[in-house]
Amino acid sequence: MKSAADPPAPRPTGAISAWAVFAWPAVLWQAPCEQACFFRHLGTQVTQRASADARCAGETVWGKPQGGDGAVAGLAWDWVELGRGVVAMADPMAVITNLRLVGPRGTVLTPLEAAPHLNELVHALPWQDEVQRELERLGH
Repeated sequence: MKSAADPPAPRPTGAISAWAVFAWPAVLWQAPCEQACFFRHLGTQVTQRASADARCAGETVWGKPQGGDGAVAGLAWDWVELGRGVVAMADPMAVITNLRLVGPRGTVLTPLEAAPHLNELVHALPWQDEVQRELERLGH
C-alpha cells in the first residue's frame, strides 16, 4: 500500500539509468517468473568506444506497469558487444531490479535465489534486438 511519503512512480519515458530502477518502489512478484512478454523496452544506452577497434558496451532497461497504482516492475543490466552483431549480458548475476521475488513458501527470495529467475526473464526478452537497433542507429 502506498503512503503519502512514497516517492512517485517512475514514468517509462526518456533515457532511464539502470541504477534508477533499483530506486523504484519495490514490486512483489511470484517466482517462477513467466511474464517476460509483458515487459517493454524503456531504453538502451551505449557507451562510446574508446577507439575504433574497441567494443561497445552499455545498459538496457525494461519495465512492466503494475496495476492501477502507477508502479513499474523494472529490469536492467549491462551488456557488451562480443563481435559485430553479437551482444551478451556483461554479468548474468547483476540484473538490477526493483522486483522482490516471492518463493513458493511466501518468503522473499535472497538475491542468489532470485538470480536464476531474473535470468529467465532476461533471456525471454528480445533485448539483443533492441541493443542492435540502438547500435545501428548510432552507426556502430
